[in-house]
Amino acid sequence: MGTARNRFGSTLASVTAAAVSLVLVAGCGSGDDAGKARTKDGKTVISMGLFGVMGFKETDLLDRYMKENPDILIEADVAGDEQTYYTALQTHLAAGSGLKDIQGIEIGRAKELVDTQADKFADLSKTANLDHFLPWKSNQVTTKDGKLIGLGTDIGPMAVCYRKDLFEQAGLPTDRAEVAKLWEGDWSKYVEVGRTFKQQSKDSKVSYMDSSSGLFNAMIYGDEKQFYDKDGKLIYQDNPVVKDAWALASDAAKSGLTAKLRQFQPGWDPGLSNSTFATTVCPAWMLAHISEKAGPANKGKWDVAKAPKGANWGGSFLGVMDNSPVKKEAEKLIAWLSAPEQQAYIFEKLGNFPSSKTALDMPEVANGTSAYFSDAPIGQIFGDAAKEIPDEQVLGRKDGTIKDTFSAGLQLIETQGKSPEEAWKTTDERIQKLAR
Repeated sequence: MGTARNRFGSTLASVTAAAVSLVLVAGCGSGDDAGKARTKDGKTVISMGLFGVMGFKETDLLDRYMKENPDILIEADVAGDEQTYYTALQTHLAAGSGLKDIQGIEIGRAKELVDTQADKFADLSKTANLDHFLPWKSNQVTTKDGKLIGLGTDIGPMAVCYRKDLFEQAGLPTDRAEVAKLWEGDWSKYVEVGRTFKQQSKDSKVSYMDSSSGLFNAMIYGDEKQFYDKDGKLIYQDNPVVKDAWALASDAAKSGLTAKLRQFQPGWDPGLSNSTFATTVCPAWMLAHISEKAGPANKGKWDVAKAPKGANWGGSFLGVMDNSPVKKEAEKLIAWLSAPEQQAYIFEKLGNFPSSKTALDMPEVANGTSAYFSDAPIGQIFGDAAKEIPDEQVLGRKDGTIKDTFSAGLQLIETQGKSPEEAWKTTDERIQKLAR
């Protein structure tokens, strides 16, 4: 659920957004008006550059804000593809022109922008009531000297989505509380359940899990450090969190517990609709995609259980350009859009999971359920997962690229029969080249 990403945890169009060319994020903006605020029909114009389904234009929030602030006109452009959006944003940042007053920031880009472009963004650290955000969310877009370049929107706390009917035919419990107890506190227990599933399943064509890379992601994103340390040094080679995740994911891959798929890659959507796997590690934003691709025929067959350990995959922010001629007005707008009430509202309407700890405890979120997933209490399950995540998560400039490279490395084991050692060597070599 949440903003539709294609990589770095961004949602993959669970609510389809039209593909948008570079020109959409190149229009009039803070860099094109020589420091003068634009007006239209006597109103001050605030421009926004967004991507995917962040929930602001897709709901009535922008219209509501303009109604409450009749002197403001908001113009929001939405790029369906985050990669296209970010390429254009980089171009405009380098040129110092073509920027919107407000720009969306994807989590996989956050560290790169913090390290290389922080001077282009307004410092939001003095914004009132910042303590409503989960502490690790704001830390992801804070510079070493304390400058905050964005306010949090959605996040991607993780759980395990599973098929009750496929568990039943393998002689496993189907109640979500009992299922969660099977692997409580330890991802290795999740793999052990897979061995039992494989032994007892009456259908040899059904795999236990979709991909080993999904398991890998869930394990590393529950820890403070993954690929980099706080100084920006690559540490994945010696980080026990990464090494343990690789070992367990590799074990699952070579043991035949996976459907040999990569999430959001070719074959995965048909796997959902054709019921070729019984579980997938799922961030909150993924539920909308699963329900769409698995289709009406599988409604009520899916359920959601608490993961062995809380982790986060995905999320976004809103930043204001420092040279925006309407900087103060834009800062006021994003503070309102990211406030607990609005985050809870977007969750209700679209399922984007709040980064506001205050919103997590609001009835709209805490009592949220999913009819498609057997009325699972998703607000409680994902909210609890979000609260388990360490107060700080260290990001690196090439986090998204490295994550994708590890996923490709695990595929070498699943689809090409490479040994974990061979696959690690290849993955390591690729990362060293890509992360220079």
